[in-house]
Amino acid sequence: MQKIIYKYTIAMDDIFVINLPEQAEILTVQVQHGTPQLWALIDPTKQKKEHVFRLAGTGHPIVYNGDEQYNYINSFQLHNGNLIFHLFEILGV
Repeated sequence: MQKIIYKYTIAMDDIFVINLPEQAEILTVQVQHGTPQLWALIDPTKQKKEHVFRLAGTGHPIVYNGDEQYNYINSFQLHNGNLIFHLFEILGV
């Protein structure tokens, strides 16, 4: 088995989906050339599945509906640190 690190662009939406191969390991989220990116260690031969993410700015509410859990991934800054965002994966949706 061979794994590879892939990069995925983050959608600047409150809730968004990225199709990642099964058993993908999310490594980090950072800004590259002004665009938020997610890096994951993946096996590209595995079947893809939807991963649902929640992006929240500092001070923005995060509503818990009771069934899902939020797994914190990382935080990143845009516009010279004027905007701070925090990325969570929503589990159990």
